[in-house]
Amino acid sequence: MRNFLMSGAALVLISGAGFMVITKPQHVDAAAFAALTPDPAHGKEVYDAGGCASCHWAPGAEGEARDVLSGGQSITSAFGTFYVPNISSDPAEGIGDWSTVDLANALVKGTGPADEHLYPALPYASYTHMVPQDVADLRAYLATLPADPTPSKPHEIGFPFNIRALLGGWKLLYLKPDWVVTGPLTAEEERGRYLAEGPGHCGECHSPRDALGGIDRSRWLAGAPNPSGRGRIPNITPGGLDWTKDDITEYLTSGFTPDFDSAGGEMVYVIDHFALLPESDRQAVAAYLKKVPAVETQPGDG
Repeated sequence: MRNFLMSGAALVLISGAGFMVITKPQHVDAAAFAALTPDPAHGKEVYDAGGCASCHWAPGAEGEARDVLSGGQSITSAFGTFYVPNISSDPAEGIGDWSTVDLANALVKGTGPADEHLYPALPYASYTHMVPQDVADLRAYLATLPADPTPSKPHEIGFPFNIRALLGGWKLLYLKPDWVVTGPLTAEEERGRYLAEGPGHCGECHSPRDALGGIDRSRWLAGAPNPSGRGRIPNITPGGLDWTKDDITEYLTSGFTPDFDSAGGEMVYVIDHFALLPESDRQAVAAYLKKVPAVETQPGDG
């Protein structure tokens, strides 16, 4: 019996060690960023495509203050309340001393500069598609924005979700480099896929999630409960949205629907940023959405 218990204990230790090894924080290949020449002007486009400000501006910020990325907004979930961090240029409380590789690790791998797992309230499951040049350009643009010394608020998360090591297992399940919508796609549709599945992270809001908080890819963009508890985020597959490509492009430009209604809620901020992108990018996203497999809206989805 003693030998059996010792063998069992050894197996548990080995299994635990193996789990820690395969779920340890991952990092990008730093060499992929070494020879890049950052373009802050293009970084502004990446910033707008990702809607960085709409999450990271301070609660109640208006006008130019929305580019002071001091954080503080709350994100309520079944796992607790997450507070959006300060990503301003402040070197102590923000990310002013982060390198491009530091930012890439956070966006693409969900790994912080202290080699810690980041919570997927940061939509790195989408940002994992971002190419190195876009990350470098974004870092260059963020460096031009104001610094703010406001400390980031700690998350309010209970056990066991406050154990960051468990996020390594979550990443094994959900941090996938493959595209949801596969070809054949035109060059325009591929650009739209990159924007929608990557920096634009459309699926993070418009797709339902499973019990572990991972996106249900079988109902990609088919709508989901609004985290605020007010209504639902709509189905934007062809099974729930019968707009033309031009209709979608116009909506992403002006916020007006074909029925002369207008965008509401968080979508207002998405459109504010998307409207600043080249029109070709809005057309590309519209073309992509017409290629997404149709998923019918289920009874009760609203």
